Amino acid sequence: MQAEIDFSHYLKSAGGGLIHLDLAVEGINCAGCMAKIERNLSTIPDVTSARVNLTDSRLALEWKAGALDPALFVNRLAELGYKAYPFQRDDAETLEAQRAQGLLRRLGVAAFAAMNVMMLSIPVWSGNVSDMLPEQRDFFHWLSALIVLPAVAYSAQPFFTSALSALRARGVNMDVPISIGIVLALATSVIETINHAEHAYFDAAIMLVAFLLAGRYLDQNMRRRTRAFAGNLAALKAETATKFISPTEISTVPAAAIRPGDIVLLRPGERGAVDGNVIEGRSEVDQSLITGETLPSMVAPGSAVFAGTLIRSGTLRVRASAASGGTLLDEISRLLDRALQARSRYLRLAERASRLYAPVVHATALLTMLGWLAYGASFHDSIVTAIAVLIITCPCALGLAIPTVQTVASGALFGSGVLLNAGDAIERIAEIDRVIFDKTGTLTLPELDVANLAEIPEDVVRLAGRLALSSRHPVAAAVARHAGAAAPLPDIQEEPGQGVHGLHDGRPIRLGRPSFCGAGELANEILCNDPEASVVAFSYGESRYAFAVRQRLRPDAAEVVAGLVRMGIAVEIVSGDREPAVQLAAKMLGVHEWRAGVSPVDKISRIEQLVGQGCRVLMVGDGLNDAPALAAAHASMSPVTATHMSQAVADAVFLGDRLAPVLAAVKVSRRALRLMRQNLSLAVVYNVLAVPIAIAGLVTPLIAAAAMSGSSVIVMLNALRARAREVV
Repeated sequence: MQAEIDFSHYLKSAGGGLIHLDLAVEGINCAGCMAKIERNLSTIPDVTSARVNLTDSRLALEWKAGALDPALFVNRLAELGYKAYPFQRDDAETLEAQRAQGLLRRLGVAAFAAMNVMMLSIPVWSGNVSDMLPEQRDFFHWLSALIVLPAVAYSAQPFFTSALSALRARGVNMDVPISIGIVLALATSVIETINHAEHAYFDAAIMLVAFLLAGRYLDQNMRRRTRAFAGNLAALKAETATKFISPTEISTVPAAAIRPGDIVLLRPGERGAVDGNVIEGRSEVDQSLITGETLPSMVAPGSAVFAGTLIRSGTLRVRASAASGGTLLDEISRLLDRALQARSRYLRLAERASRLYAPVVHATALLTMLGWLAYGASFHDSIVTAIAVLIITCPCALGLAIPTVQTVASGALFGSGVLLNAGDAIERIAEIDRVIFDKTGTLTLPELDVANLAEIPEDVVRLAGRLALSSRHPVAAAVARHAGAAAPLPDIQEEPGQGVHGLHDGRPIRLGRPSFCGAGELANEILCNDPEASVVAFSYGESRYAFAVRQRLRPDAAEVVAGLVRMGIAVEIVSGDREPAVQLAAKMLGVHEWRAGVSPVDKISRIEQLVGQGCRVLMVGDGLNDAPALAAAHASMSPVTATHMSQAVADAVFLGDRLAPVLAAVKVSRRALRLMRQNLSLAVVYNVLAVPIAIAGLVTPLIAAAAMSGSSVIVMLNALRARAREVV
């Protein structure tokens, strides 16, 4: 009797009153299994989503909170012939490794037996055309049976067990015809040996098992490799954190116990467990996962750090803003999972074709046998031909054609800083012929830059930065960040809409509007040279200074725009920003078509106008006002710094300060779409050519097994071509 499982530790809130649960399911080998599970569980009332990830045999379920007992899903899967339990990544990887080792052992036994049986078969083949005595031939046949029967009983267990589970559940899967083919080949050989016939097929049966095991081992190995392309995020997650339980006392606690507002200690060599802001200390850190920058960067008080950040030098105190389950790293992991579980148009097509496999192949094999009997062939030859049809028509290649490309391409995109948010995102991004960029926060970096920092004395910058810490205005925050300010000045007051002021060393000190600080002439001089800049003034006693604060274009924006144009993709800027700022950005990027002061409604109108002209538009934006346009476009992308609304609507999210992931997304998607079409064509052509040849009796079961395994391996190897990362 199965022990009761406490599912409370594995249930997660999916928002909107929904509960999410991941289950590991044993015995999923093809798209037909996926479709069978999803179709059956989706019929349960209150279940809103049931998605199987073939790559790691994971079932993702969502249902209305309080409506269902999770044990219901495990029981329903057991009725379908599948064993299920809560999914845990480490356990799943361990189990996958054990399965791979088991398949390798069985393959070794089958291969060793096949070699020995082939040594016995060669004398029989040569003896049948020479002078071998019937008694000698029978002896070799019985010796072959003695080797093959126990070897098959052990080596073919994965196929037999899977087939029996499906039959007990009153269903079929791809292992049912395979098992029937193996059993029929052995039974026919034993009967032929008893009847002193010239031919037996023990060698073909054991070679068939060896080829099938080799194909399944390669399949499983490929799946494990494709999971690696998506990045091992689990290794980046710190399981514990060092928390301050008092100003001077620390304690190591589970990461799940950290709450926003808690202060944690990060030491050299550790990875952060939370998102937060540095409140004390300076250190070089590796945040390449988030920023895309492979070189270490320096963080200081006020700098943001994220879960998964590797601390390289100094010790940091960090105030947590998001902890376990809510960090950016967790969001990246969820986006990856969603992308791998989602369904593309081509994948749905392949699944529908795979569902037709079982009834069609059994009917085809039966009709082949009856047809050959009616044509006058012997029962033996008719059975052998039917066995070949059963084996050669396995839909492995068709079932693997799309999921492997989708998984490998998702991993390659992740390596280029792109996270997919929709199942058909790859296909739609591949089809675009025009890109519309928003300007603010998309073509430009989300954080403001102080353009004239080098023109202001360093001691003045430090003092202004300390004063800026008392202001909540984003322009003042830019000054504080660039100054590396750690401690605010005491007794500072803020005048709403004007700035902050106080006394320092007995002298008045101010930061804010130029008129508030008496620096109007300095501000006008800056604006004449840089109309896009915002000016924040600083006064200390009789001294006056002005900081030119402006948005900075992403460092590779011009290269990315040029790369898109070289690919034949038109580029334009549609922004709600001021005309001078948009015009300047367009000039710097070499974009000839731009629009400024555009409302969200106008953005949608522009997209609809382009759609009417037959264009397929990729919208790239980050603001709340961009969300409607992102939804209206053929495909859409947002930076990771975008609002939650924009991220939710976008088909893909890109990481870091560079714009290169947008160009990489188009290149990888186009290559992936090409490979999807190639794989579907390969699978279809294989069946169109192989099935008639098998029906015509021109293929032995051994050759059928080799052809079936070979087609699957070719499809998987072709899919691996999608893994190359794009570097701009």
